[in-house]
Amino acid sequence: MAEFRTCPDTGFKIDLAADKLIKWNAVTAVVFLLVGGLFGLMVALTRWPAVHLLPADLFYLALTAHGLDVLIVWIVFFEVALIYFCACVLLNARMVLPKVAWLGYILMLGGAAITNVAVLSGESSVMFTSYPPMMAAQEFYLGIILFAVGALLACLVFFATIITAKKERTYEGSLPLVVFGAMTATIIAVFTILSGAVILVPTWLWSLDLLANIDTLMYRVIWWGFGHSSQQINVVAQISIWYAIAAILFGAKPLSEKVSRGAFLLYILFLQLASAHHLLVDPGISSEWKIFNTSYALYLAVLASMIHGLTVPGAIEAAQRKKGFNKGLFEWLRKAPWGNPVFSGMFLSLILFGFLGGITGVMMGTEQLNIIIHNTLYVPGHFHGTVVVGTTLAFMAMSYWLVPTLWQKELVFPGLAKWQPYLFGLGMGLVSTFMMGAGTLGVPRRHWDMTFADATLGYDFPAAANLMMGLNGVAAVIGSIGAAIFILNMVGTILWGKAKVPAPAAAAEAPAAPSVTGAATSYGSAGTMEVPGTFVLALIFLTAFILYYFVNWKYLSGVWGLS
Repeated sequence: MAEFRTCPDTGFKIDLAADKLIKWNAVTAVVFLLVGGLFGLMVALTRWPAVHLLPADLFYLALTAHGLDVLIVWIVFFEVALIYFCACVLLNARMVLPKVAWLGYILMLGGAAITNVAVLSGESSVMFTSYPPMMAAQEFYLGIILFAVGALLACLVFFATIITAKKERTYEGSLPLVVFGAMTATIIAVFTILSGAVILVPTWLWSLDLLANIDTLMYRVIWWGFGHSSQQINVVAQISIWYAIAAILFGAKPLSEKVSRGAFLLYILFLQLASAHHLLVDPGISSEWKIFNTSYALYLAVLASMIHGLTVPGAIEAAQRKKGFNKGLFEWLRKAPWGNPVFSGMFLSLILFGFLGGITGVMMGTEQLNIIIHNTLYVPGHFHGTVVVGTTLAFMAMSYWLVPTLWQKELVFPGLAKWQPYLFGLGMGLVSTFMMGAGTLGVPRRHWDMTFADATLGYDFPAAANLMMGLNGVAAVIGSIGAAIFILNMVGTILWGKAKVPAPAAAAEAPAAPSVTGAATSYGSAGTMEVPGTFVLALIFLTAFILYYFVNWKYLSGVWGLS
């Protein structure tokens, strides 16, 4: 029989089994963010020509560990905590199959540990993509497979819980939009995990000498169904968090519930097709396949992102205007709680993801334009514009609300927390910008030494490229300080944070609790489209989009003379 506690801040009825699993997955996620972040700082300092921290062998080891721990382990652990929160807490439901959930956690933790040990042993520096004919130790692949099986079990628990919640009528009407978004992310996760199984299981057998070879082109096509689609889970999860924080802080509802849900459905149907942009220069794949996946179909996923990019700030504007912030176009935004890291982290995530990750992703997904930046440092620059300043910053913002709420403790460094999203967002936003700038000038994506000091035939990049890589190193240090503050705040709050003092009875009428339990857990629209400030922001974004797209076509025309 499930046991529950009632959250004094929100009134949520929280299943104790789910409570423990959410906490353990969230804490484990933060630990791996620390580990992966340290490796990332080493990579950035090595790519800084004036510092050049690591020798070649340790650089590729650090690069492999960094990709594994931040692109997969940190994010997936946090996403598991998030889907459990959505299924159990937002629906006031009991967790179904908690023992299966614990088995999933153990498999994920064990798999992550096994793969990290394989990498740190020095025999598996194959980077995140692990392309054959490079072969890692068999433990490298085994660990990822175990991790994926654990994540698949977490997806099973999520689906079983929301189905049971519907049968037991723990909520009324349709799934709340935030839970619907989490369900979308989980559906994509199942596709992603199965894609990984299709290629990583044979690759593991190959490492055991049970298969003679792995076809490299086949590997790339199927692997990117796992490697890139795993980032699509992140996109959907972060957007769900945007909606959740808008509801928690402002009582905001989407401009149109049906349109937002339709946008999530477009993600299920079309978002994974963006994986094709990694394959646009591969031989053996037809131009028809490349063009279909990166234009006609991909644009429907782009449409979904633009809908979310409009309706989230639009919902906040509508809620703020109802509270009287009606002066001019942007009083609603100026009077937003910018000193609250929950809001600032979320809104910075939205803006930086759109301008740095979204625009560049569409550019990279254009077959003709892809050739000028393929396999340059532009590609990880784009990743940092999506996974870091988009997903990671959104997860940090949610943590500032989730950790004090679940643990019922006050933040240990609230003053630092106010500045943390700005430090991290600025630092990692500049990392993304400088990496994409250096990549546009031709700096390679995977090479240890951009100066090619030990090469027989040297090559000198433009002075601007060296400057950008130096600035990239400085920005990485700034972003790392921001990440360290976040980790210190989370760990410190959990370990020695001051217990929250119960609010007096008179405070029960404060708007925070109704906004959480109402807007985040019910079906409904804002009932207005009068959001002029949001439409102006959307026009600014569209203008930047068009100009950037034009500039890259102009740049492409400049290399035509080479033919």
